[in-house]
Amino acid sequence: MATGKVYLVGAGPGDPELITLKAIRCLQSADVVLYDRLVHPLVLAYAPPGAHCEYVGKEHGEDSTARQQAIIQRMIASARAGKKVVRLKGGDPFVFGRGGEEILALAQAGIPYEVVPGVSSAIAVPASAGIPVTFRGLARAFGVFTGSTADDEPSHWQAASHLPTAIFLMPVQNLKPIAEALIRHGRAADTPVAVVQNGTLPDQRVYWGTLQTLLDEDIPCVAPATLIVGEVVRIAQHLLGLQPSEMPALALSTMVE
Repeated sequence: MATGKVYLVGAGPGDPELITLKAIRCLQSADVVLYDRLVHPLVLAYAPPGAHCEYVGKEHGEDSTARQQAIIQRMIASARAGKKVVRLKGGDPFVFGRGGEEILALAQAGIPYEVVPGVSSAIAVPASAGIPVTFRGLARAFGVFTGSTADDEPSHWQAASHLPTAIFLMPVQNLKPIAEALIRHGRAADTPVAVVQNGTLPDQRVYWGTLQTLLDEDIPCVAPATLIVGEVVRIAQHLLGLQPSEMPALALSTMVE
């Protein structure tokens, strides 16, 4: 039996209309779809009726290393059985998606693979809130950081304190540690921030404030969320008519109707 092939496919930031045409074509001919937690259910509708769609998302508190190894073995076994496998990930496979680990394992196992890039939430979520990550004369660079763990991130967060725009993915549990680290490493406490919950989806919400208000307030935000730090946040505030001097500690607006 001929060996199948694995496609590492980015499903985009949440909105099912932000998936790429190439990703749709891969799904339409898939035999097996292994999908993550943040993949929108409507995206799975592109798979053929006979395709086996299996949820392999990692849950909070789960042994992620063991789970990841199980996913890799599932991909390899399906491909060796001659199947076309779509490994469907939220956002882009190579932006905190462990896609690099998966292609290394596939290559070592001799399994053919192809990477299909996706629209990353690092770019799409700020855009959906009206926040440009770069702006001429204001922010000529940006960086993307994981906000999900505090133990091994201080050096990375120190770098974030010196970039015009810093974007943190999965930051909900560490908003206060992130703000404290950025201020400690030289970022002004009144630097504007936005926390975007459920970015690009109809129930998207944006919490506006500053690094200081992240320290002072308990934001009623749940995952998935994205934190944007930098002066570019003021552009969206201006468009909304929110002037920093007039804003409450954390102003809340719904950006997507």
